[in-house]
This record gives sequence, structure tokens and C-alpha cells, in this order.
Amino acid sequence: MTRVNQPNSDQNTNPTPENPWIEGLKTIGLAAILAIGIRHFVAEARYIPSGSMLPTLQYQPTHDRLIIDKLGYRFGDPKRGDIIVFSPTDKMKEKDPNFKDALIKRVVGLPGDKIEIVNGKMYINDRPLEEHYVASEINPAAQITNTSDHQFTTIDVCPPDQRFLDQPQIVPQDSYVVLGDNRNSSYDSRCWGAVPRKNIIGRAVLRFWPLGRFGTLDGVPIDAEEEN
Repeated sequence: MTRVNQPNSDQNTNPTPENPWIEGLKTIGLAAILAIGIRHFVAEARYIPSGSMLPTLQYQPTHDRLIIDKLGYRFGDPKRGDIIVFSPTDKMKEKDPNFKDALIKRVVGLPGDKIEIVNGKMYINDRPLEEHYVASEINPAAQITNTSDHQFTTIDVCPPDQRFLDQPQIVPQDSYVVLGDNRNSSYDSRCWGAVPRKNIIGRAVLRFWPLGRFGTLDGVPIDAEEEN
């Protein structure tokens, strides 16, 4: 009788384990790829470097740190009141070619809006925009209350050769007019014009640091078209 050799079962069920260093490197590499993908396409963290969005966003003594949603605008348009992060516009870089840092401001004017400054207030389509989030004249960092003395919105903060809103303007299509909540200390659309949609990086949705101010961002304005 011919004897049939049985295969070595150990060779089939117990492969040689991979070097743990290689496994670790693979894990780190995958995590890095996922992190880069999430940051590029979904969300990223940013901190507030200046006081242009006081009092909504603070930068002293601790910089607010925010989560920026980069996915939402793939499925919908920016809305009035959104706080957005965007890259410098061509107009800004014309004045300063070294201007590369992203900015954060609040959307005030939408595509097709007629927008103007009248007696220290923003007007949208000939109607005043109620902006309860604008900083106090006395202490811009203080939280807004019903008795706060809000700053006026003027063109005086802009250089003489950069005064986009020194007269009524129609917001171009696929573009947005954005202003800082701290109107006395914000270099914004009043000066250099509207932000093209392609420049928008995402919407600020959550403050995660400091923990004492953890939460979603408040201060969405009443839509001028819905006011009585």
C-alpha cells in the first residue's frame, strides 16, 4: 500500500509573525494618511490669532481653538451669519503679495445682495441688518448684553485706496461679503471686497478650547429679508 504523506498543518495555520516594528510603522502610516485626508477634506482645527472677531472669538489670555467644517459647503451654500475661514483674495494679495495666512470673518452679504453702510449700520437690500453680535464700543472683548453699546460700522478703518463699501455694492455671484464682529479692528470686505466661493476653506462650528468656553458658536444674525 502506498503511504500518503500528510501536509504539515503547522505550516498552514501558523505563518511567521510580522516584525512588530514593521507592524507599528504600517499603523502609524495608515493613521497619518487618515489624518491628512480628514484635515484636507472633512475638518481641521484652527486657533484665533487676533481680535477682529471679538467678542465672539477670544484671543487673550488664551487663544480660542475651533473645529472648521470643510465638508458642509460641498452640499450647501454659506448662509448669512456663518463664521467662515478663507484664504486671502486676489485683491488682498495685490496689496501685499506676502499675505498668505487664512482669515476668519462672519458672512454678512450673499450673492446678488445690495449691500451698503448707512449711518453706521449695515443695510441689505435697503433694509437694516440686526447685528446683535457686534462688539461693544467701550470694551470689545466683553460679552454682549441687552445694554451693550455696539460699535458703529464705518469705512474709516480702511486705507484710503481700499474702500469697497464707500458706496452701495451688489455682491458678485459666487461671492460673499464678510466682516469682523470687532468692527473697529477688522480688515475685511469693507476694504478689499467680496470673498469668492472658491477661497472659502470651511465654516467654524465648534470651540473646543479653552474648556470653559467649549461649545458651538453663537451669534447668528437675523436674516435681513425675514425682518419685519
